[in-house]
Amino acid sequence: MSKLKILREQKNITQEELSERSGVSVRTIQRIEAGSDPKCYTLRILSQTLGIQELELIGQRHSVDDNEGITNSSKLLDDNLIAKNNIYKLINFSAIPFIVLPPLNILVPFFLTKHNKASDSITKQIVTLQLLWTIGSVIVFMLWVLMKLANSLNIWVLTLLVLVNLIITIRNAIEIDKNNNLYYKLKFSLI
Repeated sequence: MSKLKILREQKNITQEELSERSGVSVRTIQRIEAGSDPKCYTLRILSQTLGIQELELIGQRHSVDDNEGITNSSKLLDDNLIAKNNIYKLINFSAIPFIVLPPLNILVPFFLTKHNKASDSITKQIVTLQLLWTIGSVIVFMLWVLMKLANSLNIWVLTLLVLVNLIITIRNAIEIDKNNNLYYKLKFSLI
């Protein structure tokens, strides 16, 4: 019997209830309980939802006395987390070279997300944030130009918009390194 199933049943929670509380699909919970290894993000969410340490979910066959097994599990978890964070940072930073080419600053992160099969909430947030920022920037710039406030300042407004996008991207990368999450995030996703 899998550790997730044991812990879930100890807390008297059904798969559906765990799914609702965690946001992880019932099918994913069923796969993990059947023996599949959870992905790093799923592992973190499920352990937070159940109020346990992540090692308790992956250390299914390790006893407390088996220090080597726990160390190996911990190293595996750390390696998975580092790999996942590197993918997040790659997707996040992939928009920077294309900040001044609005369609590409959305499409490149989107295609990297699909190529790396990293379609989780963080990568969706990164792409959604770029999409909304691009739409908002175009609207702000067009309103500035149409209102003819100061034609000599057009380049400065455009530069300011690009710099703000750059700051958002860099700040999110710093937060990914520190807390494995995004600093600027939305409560929804468009992809």
